[in-house]
Amino acid sequence: MDAPAPGSGEVPEDPFALHNSASAVLDDHGRVVGWSERAQEHLGYPPDEVLGRMAADFLFESRDREAVRAAVAACRRDRGWSGVLPVLHRSGRRVELGFRARAVIRAGPAREWFLVVAPAEEVLRWETDRSVLDGMFRRSPIGLSVHAPDLSILRINRALARFTQLAAAEIRSRRIGDFLIGPDVKIIETRLRRVLETGAPLIFTEQPCRLRSDPDHERVVSVSAFRMEDPSGGVLGVTQLVEDVTDRYRARRRLALLNRASARIGTTLDLGQTTRELADVAVPDLADAVSVDLLESVARGEETAEEAGGSIRRMAVHSVMAEALQVMYSAGEVFHFDPRTPHARCLAEQQSILEPVLRSSPGWYFQDQERRRRALGLHAHSLIVVPLKARGLLLGLLSLWRAERPEPFEEDDLTLAEEFAARAALCIDNARRYTQQQQAALTLQRSLLPQELPEYSAVEVAHLYLPADPATGVGGDWFDVIPLSGARVALVVGDVVGHGLHAAATMGRLRTAVHTLASLDYAPDEVLSHLDDLVNRLADEQEPADGRSRGRQIVGATCLYAVYDPTSRSCTLARAGHLPPAVVTADGTVSLPDLPEGPPLGLGGLPFESAELELAEGSLLALYTNGLVEARGLDLDEGLARLREALSRPGRSLEETCTAVQNALLPDHPPDDVALLLARTCVLAAERVASWELPAEPTAAARARHLTETTLTGWGLEELAFTAELVVSELVTNAYRYGGGAPLTLRLIRDRSLICEVSDSSNTAPHLRRARTTDEGGRGLFLVAQLTERWGTRYTRDGKTVWTEFPLAAAAQGHSEAVADLAPDR
Repeated sequence: MDAPAPGSGEVPEDPFALHNSASAVLDDHGRVVGWSERAQEHLGYPPDEVLGRMAADFLFESRDREAVRAAVAACRRDRGWSGVLPVLHRSGRRVELGFRARAVIRAGPAREWFLVVAPAEEVLRWETDRSVLDGMFRRSPIGLSVHAPDLSILRINRALARFTQLAAAEIRSRRIGDFLIGPDVKIIETRLRRVLETGAPLIFTEQPCRLRSDPDHERVVSVSAFRMEDPSGGVLGVTQLVEDVTDRYRARRRLALLNRASARIGTTLDLGQTTRELADVAVPDLADAVSVDLLESVARGEETAEEAGGSIRRMAVHSVMAEALQVMYSAGEVFHFDPRTPHARCLAEQQSILEPVLRSSPGWYFQDQERRRRALGLHAHSLIVVPLKARGLLLGLLSLWRAERPEPFEEDDLTLAEEFAARAALCIDNARRYTQQQQAALTLQRSLLPQELPEYSAVEVAHLYLPADPATGVGGDWFDVIPLSGARVALVVGDVVGHGLHAAATMGRLRTAVHTLASLDYAPDEVLSHLDDLVNRLADEQEPADGRSRGRQIVGATCLYAVYDPTSRSCTLARAGHLPPAVVTADGTVSLPDLPEGPPLGLGGLPFESAELELAEGSLLALYTNGLVEARGLDLDEGLARLREALSRPGRSLEETCTAVQNALLPDHPPDDVALLLARTCVLAAERVASWELPAEPTAAARARHLTETTLTGWGLEELAFTAELVVSELVTNAYRYGGGAPLTLRLIRDRSLICEVSDSSNTAPHLRRARTTDEGGRGLFLVAQLTERWGTRYTRDGKTVWTEFPLAAAAQGHSEAVADLAPDR
């Protein structure tokens, strides 16, 4: 059989095997007495030329005979010898051969020597392979085991014997399950059987490994395996190489955990979500149960100034054991740590605490003995507590437990937990700061927009407000419903250019201005003119003196202002660059009135115009900003068409209509601020309004008192009659004196309050003043102000109207007492 070529990678056969080697027999004097055919092939000598001759005479040169004599001496001394000697071929060339010599015992004193000879190159290669094999079993640091086809152990090397903590001889003929824990045995035996069945090798496959001699310590090993076959292909078994890679695996796992923590913790600026992400990352790779606790002030988003022993809020818990969640405080609970607990010490000292073995730790206590008993019943045996600190601020702590995993926490685990805590603390602090800013923004929003609209006799209202930036909750759009004199109501929708706090602050200033202008009873076009001036002034305030830009500047705003009068069903509207409102009749017909389109606020110098509509009772008026109809990237016409469709279904409540509009036009996250105000008109019944024209005569005041007394008696308001008569008398007297001689108009309205109005053709406004004791008059308006809840003046095209309001249910007795106190002064 030919030997494999050098470098072929195949394991050569034993060159001294009888079927492969040359052999010869020498007597005790060195004479050849036996010669094989393979010897003739190697050296070229036929048997008849060598038998009976001295081997030294023809096989060795003189220069080599000293080495031959040394080999003979060693052979006689040790009864055998092996080595390499140069030999002469029959052709005269030198041939390096490997020799094995053994003594052959014969009857009598004579001895013979049996020589086995092979080419030196094959011998050296075979010896190298033998040395490698010997090194694998004796000196290799990697474990090696050889298994029979039934997976019983045939042989292991010394490294594996040290790993299993058993002697190599003790493991022979035993099985893997005799020294490994059951679940790990199933994994490795399944893989080895697959190698036996398929012949496909197993290469560097990692798996857990726990020894029966040390079940609480989990190791990780890297396993490679290959199938052993005889020359004919028969399966002899399987060999596996086992390397303990526990340290490498843990280091890699720690790095992976840190990378995962960096990716998963802090994905949002929500404080609760951030703490839950921290808990989820640590379980189950590092701990069996985790809790994240924050100081109560931190949980509220405040800058903490609490002592370490203050209130604690549990933010997140996570565990691989459902029973543990019943022992631990639940998320959201507020409590205090017992001063004896490691948690309290961690907060007080702001230092991490490692309790490897809880039962042996004298300082270990739970909040109460019952929790301690139940926790130890779950086999909680190891604990790490790490403070959460960021930017020099103590935020809370992270607690990690082990119960199902048998090995206790080590210093490396503590280092990893501290890395977790450091990264998470920054995210938590960012979330806290965001919560703080969000609360400030929400406070601003609540102060800028009406939260709950009161009930009005003129309209029923509902609204929808969605900022483009849901994080801050504020934007530049706004809406308002403002009660006016005479039971009227102003409906306002506006849109400041931009988003966020900057636009919201500007919106707040405009909204305040609208309230002020509404209280003066300006007409809608006049309100917009004043707002236009205000926006120009705000833009001037934003311009720095040096001409350098300081960021986003106010460009302008749009606004729609409408005034609805429930006594006449008239609605007066004006718009400044804003979309027209939608008017929906009771049967669902939708129209967009053609209103004069004024320029956006802030352009300056251009006039605004008002238009008047007459609305049937039950009409729906929809005021909105452009963010509603352009949210889905639709063009304006398509957006308005969808709005008309959503509004065209009668019979729904206003809240249902708001929802329908939102579903039809808005995505989940609108790209622009959205404001929608729906107002369903009401009409005051004719019997609740009384109006008279009075001549400008000295008897007008008496006539007004009589009409007032008669009307209030008919309305069942006799208790207000005296006070109302007194106020009406004063107003009519003033109108007679300063109205220019034109007829006067008295109107009484029974609404949520009693409204008394006196109109004349004069534009002179009455002024409240305090009369001196020597004055004969000047106390009328002072008396009016004391006896009424509100009073004021509004101007019309034909003059002015002075109006007052009396509360219907509030303190009619108080009014009478006020009259008694004030009457003598008149």
